[in-house]
Amino acid sequence: MPEGNHSIVTEFILTGFPGLHPEYEGLVSAVLFLVYVLTVTGNVTILFLFATDRSLHKPMYYIILNLSTCDILFSTTTLPKIISKYWFQSGTIQFTACFVQMYFVHYLGTVNSCILFLMALDRYLAICHPLKYPLVLKNSTIQILSITTWIVAKHGPLMLVIRAYPLPYCASNIINHCYCDHIGITILACTDRAPYGVPAFADAMIMLLGPLAFIIFSYCSIIIAVFKMANLQSRIKTMSTCSTQLIIISLYYLPRCFVYLASNVGIKFSADVRIVIIMLYSLFPPMINPLIYCLRAKDMRESLWKRFNRRAVPQKAQVSAISN
Repeated sequence: MPEGNHSIVTEFILTGFPGLHPEYEGLVSAVLFLVYVLTVTGNVTILFLFATDRSLHKPMYYIILNLSTCDILFSTTTLPKIISKYWFQSGTIQFTACFVQMYFVHYLGTVNSCILFLMALDRYLAICHPLKYPLVLKNSTIQILSITTWIVAKHGPLMLVIRAYPLPYCASNIINHCYCDHIGITILACTDRAPYGVPAFADAMIMLLGPLAFIIFSYCSIIIAVFKMANLQSRIKTMSTCSTQLIIISLYYLPRCFVYLASNVGIKFSADVRIVIIMLYSLFPPMINPLIYCLRAKDMRESLWKRFNRRAVPQKAQVSAISN
């Protein structure tokens, strides 16, 4: 393209859901705001329970602590901007701010995938190698692995931004998505996208399929170990201890794998359907995860129940004193 036809892009426009009728914009923004409030409230509750109940200071709950932190950050990175688009018709995002958002979207996605790997490792060692578990996975070990995850995960997304930021962006500045991501931005560059898109896709596959391969291996090993148990009650109890994490992992991976597989076998989605699917697998797990922890994880459920009882008892005592 001739140099004279280039335009300097200073901001991008997020379309959100392209086919959404204006009369439903208020409803969609209200739903997204509710999702954000529930996500933050639920995950902050998990953080509060962990901070105030020392009985939760176990390797599995340190992993859940990291996942809750990641979920809060991801929702805060993506949702406020798209909510403001529909509430205040503020769909524009500054050029640099879009790349900052892109970085955190991919960074937190990488961290999330690594945390799910740690979840699978925790259950694999606990069930398949119970004697080694307390020696290998101590609280200090999980803390080191978690910190390493947060540090190492930044390099891949940082390289994506460094390579994409200097590209020449011309003409269209419209991103057909609810937030800035690598594909949505680089597809607007007036240059061949292949040198940037192929490494980005390879990196995404490694971060998605690498942990997933171990997760599949670990749960296959767990199922084999469970079936070797003679006692039926032991089988049920053992499977129940990892069912929480299996649900969380399924919510994260199954929709993503479906989208990637569908796109590679030629199944086409409209822009609206694709964005809805991406938003569902990006935002639904962070909202529903705290509910799963509290309903399925025994220690978490008991800790939450203690908090409610402590509040209920003083209120009952106060009512009794007033009536007397």
